[in-house]
Amino acid sequence: MENVTDATFAKTVLESDLPVAVDFWAPWCGPCRALAPILEEVAKELAGQVKVVKMNIDENPDTPAKYDIMSIPTVAVFKKGNETGRTVGVVAKEELIQRIKAALK
Repeated sequence: MENVTDATFAKTVLESDLPVAVDFWAPWCGPCRALAPILEEVAKELAGQVKVVKMNIDENPDTPAKYDIMSIPTVAVFKKGNETGRTVGVVAKEELIQRIKAALK
């Protein structure tokens, strides 16, 4: 999974032709580490439909602040430059896939 930064967010996420699911996380966050392998599987299953990227909120504080990310892990889905859905916390792979697909409609 690609890592995005405050500097690359607009190009990688907002200007993407594909919808993008952004995992806002931090290395010290236990639930974030629990969600990581689930996201890897989701990225493989939805390859070609959705791009999945990660953003370390400690190293990139501007973007999470702009989108009011208050808790991590948060997976926000962006389509054509707009946020269309958000999941906070650790969820099962099937539920995460359903929520991402719902945000694509």
